[in-house]
Amino acid sequence: MSELNYINNFLKDYQHYKTYWNYEDGCVLMGCQQLYQVTGDKYYLEFILEYIDPLIDEDGTITNFEFGKHNIDGFNAGKILYLAYEETGITKYRRAIDFLIRNLMEQPRTKEGNFFHKAIYPNQVWLDGLYMAQPFYMEYETKYNKKENYNDMLNQFRNVRKYMYDPDKKLYYHGYDEAKIQPWANKETGLSPNFWLRSMGWYLMALIDVIDNMSEEIYEQYREYCDLFKEAIDGILQYKDKTTNLFYQVIDHADTEGNYTETSGSAMVAYAVMKAARLGVISCEKYADEGIAIFDGIVKEKLDEDKNELTDICWVAGLGPGEQRDGSVEYYLSEKRVSNDSKGVGPFMMAYAQKLMLQKSL
Repeated sequence: MSELNYINNFLKDYQHYKTYWNYEDGCVLMGCQQLYQVTGDKYYLEFILEYIDPLIDEDGTITNFEFGKHNIDGFNAGKILYLAYEETGITKYRRAIDFLIRNLMEQPRTKEGNFFHKAIYPNQVWLDGLYMAQPFYMEYETKYNKKENYNDMLNQFRNVRKYMYDPDKKLYYHGYDEAKIQPWANKETGLSPNFWLRSMGWYLMALIDVIDNMSEEIYEQYREYCDLFKEAIDGILQYKDKTTNLFYQVIDHADTEGNYTETSGSAMVAYAVMKAARLGVISCEKYADEGIAIFDGIVKEKLDEDKNELTDICWVAGLGPGEQRDGSVEYYLSEKRVSNDSKGVGPFMMAYAQKLMLQKSL
């Protein structure tokens, strides 16, 4: 089975992941966008437009957006609106971008200026949220707002580096509680206790997509993002499994019983490495083959041809609320493993598109 056959079979019977505007569908839509960009196949553009068109009113209101919940996840699918507007010229897609930006500007923040992950998770920053909002925010600023809020975005990444990076492990913790009161948070640092693969994947994708969407004319900021990316990618590559070229669900606990090489996070790392190599953010000569090897490892180890399934995707993982989901190694390994979940297939699609783009550029 070719990767493209698997992807097309997955899309053929695709159902909306949730009834409301959600990040999981956003991952699949971004996969379609990048496959359209590299193949020129209108099927992927049509899939995107058929998904979003019924959900957006003429004034730009996204009718199934979760109003008032201040959930950072709600902005990921908005990234697709730039392509939709540029390809069709339909005004409601442009208005929908403004609709989402207005909502993003109402997102509660920590004292140091980072978006809350959700209103129900006050004072908390999760790596996941950087991917959900920052590339969308950056594209808006670059295209439509004269780069006026570039400093706001960079400040949020600087805070994450300051508070969530472990210089010994060279990895980022999943979450940070500024108030230091959550049951999962270290009472001195506010950090969650472990390094979850998919959260690092979200962070790496956030960085490389922000880099791709920003103006290189703002050179000092551009270089700072590139430096953050290279530091983070070099850090995680130390933990790659030498047999499969994949990464473990709890990154630095390869020998812990029950730990496993997880598909979605591995696909995100592959995506980030290949895209960064293609863009020249990291050395193409040094890193391109590494990114391709990670992706090919997913195909070999996790794509079941007989069942048409992409396997070993962590269904969900988070922190709290309350005593739930304590961020322990045992917790991350207790979450269900599933197949063909959008959180894994979307990044797999994006990684495959980046492999095609990279190979065309070599």
